[in-house]
Amino acid sequence: MEKIITVLPGDGIGPEVVASAVKVLQVIGKRFNHTFHLNYAAIGGAAIDQYNNPLPEETIAMCEASDAILLGAVGGPKWDNNPPALRPEKGLLKIRKHFDLFANLRPVKAFPSLLASSPLKREVAENVDLMIVRELTGGLYFGEPRKKTDAGAIDTCVYSREEIERIVENAFELARLRRGKLCSVDKANVLDTSRLWREIVEEKKKQYPDVETEHNLVDSVAMKLITNPGHYDVIVTENLFGDILSDEASVITGSLGVLPSASIRGDNFGLYEPVHGSAPEIAGQGVANPAATILSVAMMLQYSFGLKEEAAEIERAVAAVFEDGYYTADLAQEHTRTLTTEEWTEKVLNEIDASFVSDSIMISYN
Repeated sequence: MEKIITVLPGDGIGPEVVASAVKVLQVIGKRFNHTFHLNYAAIGGAAIDQYNNPLPEETIAMCEASDAILLGAVGGPKWDNNPPALRPEKGLLKIRKHFDLFANLRPVKAFPSLLASSPLKREVAENVDLMIVRELTGGLYFGEPRKKTDAGAIDTCVYSREEIERIVENAFELARLRRGKLCSVDKANVLDTSRLWREIVEEKKKQYPDVETEHNLVDSVAMKLITNPGHYDVIVTENLFGDILSDEASVITGSLGVLPSASIRGDNFGLYEPVHGSAPEIAGQGVANPAATILSVAMMLQYSFGLKEEAAEIERAVAAVFEDGYYTADLAQEHTRTLTTEEWTEKVLNEIDASFVSDSIMISYN
C-alpha cells in the first residue's frame, strides 16, 4: 500500500511526540511492505509565527492532496494575547470544518499496568474499554450569532437533522462492531437541540435492533463515568458535551498522554492527534509521553487505511512496553523505570522489531 500523509507537528511538545509517532509509522511500513510519503506543514502558533495565519492556504492545499493527517498539538501562552482570529486553536477548528471532519472518536481503554496511576479504585478502572463519539463540526463552537460586548455575550447552539443523523449512524455502526451497546447523551430536559437529538436516535435505533440503546442526561453520565465507567461501550453526543466528557474520561487511564483520537468524515479521510494539549511547560525537555500520538497512528492505519493487523501491532507494542515497566515522567511511580521520550519510543520500536524476528523464527521452524 502507498499513502500520502500530511504531518502537522504544531506547538509545544507536538513536534517531539509527532517525531516518535513517525518513527513507529516508518517501521510499520517497512515491516508490512507499505510506503508512507510524509509531507510537513505548519498549523497553530507555529503557522501564526511563520504566516500570520493559524491555518495557511499552503497547509490546506497539502492536506487536500493527502490520504490522512497526523497532528501534534496547538497552542501556548505565547499567543494568549493575540486577537481571536490569530489564536492557535482557530487553526484546529478551521481544519475540522474545512474537511468536514464531523466524527471525533476517542477510545478510553485502561492498561492493566497503568492502573496504579489512575485516581479511581482499581476495581472501578480495570475493565474500562469505551469509545466516545463526539460530533465535531456543529453546536456551540460553530453556531451563529456569537458575540461579546461589555454588556454581555451570546453563543448559539445549532444542529441540523443531517448533522445529527450522520454522527448517530456512525456511532451505531461502531457499537455494532464492538459490544453492541450505545449510550446517547443529551440535555433533553432543557435544550431543544437535545430533544431533536433524542428523537433522531429513537428513529435510527430501529435500523439497529442488535444494538442495545439508552438515553442519558449529560450530568448523569458525568457522574457515572467516575463511579461506573465499565458500564459504557459507545457514547455518542454533541460537540460541547463530548469535549467535556472525553476529557473527564481521560483520568481513568491515569494520564492524557496515552489517549489517541481520530476525527474522520464519511469517506474515512481523517485527522489523527493525541487528546492532550501542547504542554508548553515541558516542551523541549524530552519528557513528553508519545504514547497517545503513536496510538493515533494506529487509529489512522485502522480507520483511514483499513490496516487492522498493522494497527493491532502498534497497540500490542505500546501495551508490552508498559507491561515491561517502562514509563515516561507523567506516569512515573515508585520502583518503575522512567525514560525520556526518545528512549521510550525506542522501546516500542524494539518491541515491534522483536515480534517480527520471533515470527520469522517460527516460520522457519515450521
